[in-house]
This record gives sequence, structure tokens and C-alpha cells, in this order.
Amino acid sequence: MSFSVAQELEFDKSTHDFGEVKEEDGPVSYTFTFVNSGAEAVQINGVQASCGCTTPQWTKEAIQPGDSGSITAEYNPLNRPGKFDKSLAVTYKLGSKPQSTTLYIEGIVKPKPKTIEDELPTIIGNLRVKYKSFNMGKVTDKELVVKRFDVYNAGDSAVTWLDSIVGPKYISVSFDPEVLQPEDLGVMIVTYDPKAKNDLGFVSDNVVLFTDEQEESEKSFNVIATIQEYFPEMTADELAKAPKLTFDRTQHDFGKVTQGNKVVTAFSLTNTGKSELSIRKAKPNCGCTISTPEKDVIAPGETVKMEVSFDTTSRRGRQYKTITVFSNDPTAPSQMISIKADITD
Repeated sequence: MSFSVAQELEFDKSTHDFGEVKEEDGPVSYTFTFVNSGAEAVQINGVQASCGCTTPQWTKEAIQPGDSGSITAEYNPLNRPGKFDKSLAVTYKLGSKPQSTTLYIEGIVKPKPKTIEDELPTIIGNLRVKYKSFNMGKVTDKELVVKRFDVYNAGDSAVTWLDSIVGPKYISVSFDPEVLQPEDLGVMIVTYDPKAKNDLGFVSDNVVLFTDEQEESEKSFNVIATIQEYFPEMTADELAKAPKLTFDRTQHDFGKVTQGNKVVTAFSLTNTGKSELSIRKAKPNCGCTISTPEKDVIAPGETVKMEVSFDTTSRRGRQYKTITVFSNDPTAPSQMISIKADITD
């Protein structure tokens, strides 16, 4: 069955379904064929694919009446799992008259099975891990957090974890198994105590683990987390009586500032709630910024100033810094304000 895009062209079909395509098999291609059934020669000027994953080729010479031509579409499935639906815009000339039509390819890419190198790309000594960090995620200071991280022995001899760790007391790491055989998969079990950490927001700590390997026996990891204060579920009446932190504004633009200068602004913090508001911490995302509230405890209806200073030393160009303010406002325990500046020489 042919598909006529115009009186002069008859394609075998306008859409080709590749069906299931395996990513590991590489590019797939299909050739659309057509016949010039008109009375004049046809010249294909170009074929434009809808994405760079599709590469077209086509008959370059003029196709005389009654002759056939072709357009080949090649699709590369690498790193493109799932369904695909791509188009090819065909422009051609009938005599001196420009024309166009569209062809389509579709299918489903089946992802290649992931190898241990894909899953655990980071090598430390003979061991493979995903990252050189243990991400504990978003946690509260209510209770201990335990997470498991895969580790693989890529060496040709067993690796024994030693019973020692250098790091803060609120982080502990255990291993299952403690002796990891060659080409075996194990786990590192990280136990994290956010309450003992006694901090809020994004935090990072370093721990060093030890094995009996002759080389790279010390293995350094960062333990990261984002800690929020825990608030138990509250009734509507309790929420109505709770403290509430409100800012006069959440952003300040210093405009143009000469490099090396220190600029200062102040934000107003108001407790619009019904009980005392406690400012737990004001945490900048950069050591170049300092934020200092006038007081840590704000009575209902009271307003205080929080001075924010920005040191532009060694800074250049457009700068954007944030300060996260943590409080006992149960509806918004962490709120962010920001400052901007254009640093010039």
C-alpha cells in the first residue's frame, strides 16, 4: 500500500514503527521509498529531523517521472530509554515549485542492563561505590537516621573492614559483610544522629573508614544531610496560638558595588503569631555573608531588625547570596531571604 503525499510522490508509508529497540544494539534505521508519479522531475532539497538523535539521508539527484528515490532515517537510542516519536520534514521542488511533506518514526527503547560499573562508578582502592559521599537526605532532629549504601569488591582478593572510624561521634558506620569477597556486593550502613549534630539546614561532615588493603586503605567520605527541626502534629487551636515569623521583604539588591567594599542592609522580622518566636539560627550559604538578628526571642507583635552584611572581597560580577532563617514557627520553620549585588572593579 502506497502513501501519496501529493499527486507526484507516492511513499511506501509515512510512518515507520521500529517496535522495541534495545539500547545496547546501537542505531536503527529505516528507508522510506517513493515513486515520482508526476509529469515533472522532483528534486529533494533537504530533510530536517526533529532532534539530533535522528540522522537522515536521501536521494540527492533529481528523480525523473516514473523513477524512485529514498529517504533513510537513522535513530540513535543511546541514553534515550522509553517511547520515542520523531518527525522528518522533507522539502523538495517540483519543477520550480517548492513543496514539503513530513515522515515519522516511532518505537520504544529498552534500556541496556546496567553493569556494576554503571551502578557504582567511583573506585576507591579495590572497592566500587556510587559516590564518595553518604547522602542522608532530608531529616529531622527527632530520631536516628539509618541508610544503606552499596559497595562492591572489584579486586581479586577479599577486603576486610577494620573496626575503626575517624569522624564525629554522631555518625557510625557498620558493614555487611565485614569481609567482602572478590566480585561480591555488600553494604555500608550509616547511622546518623541529627539531634546530637545540633545544627539545622544543609550540613556536611567527613568520616574516614579503614580496610586491610595495602593501597588506599583509608577511605574518606562526606556525610551530608539537610536537617529540619521536628514539630509534632498540632491541632487547629494549637496552630492558631503558635508563633509566626514574617519578613518585611525577602530580597535586597545592593546594585553596583566596588570590589572589596562591605555593604550592609537590614531586614525586619515580626512575630505575627500568638506566642514567643525563637530564632534558632540564621545560616548564610557563603562565608562572605554575616546575618545577625537583634534578639533571638521575639514577643507576639514585636518587630526586630536583622542586619545582613556582604563582604565583596575577591568577588566579581553578579552575586546572589541567601540566608536561611530557622525558627520555631511550626508552619514555616525555615525561610529564605536573599541579597544581590553587581561587583565592579
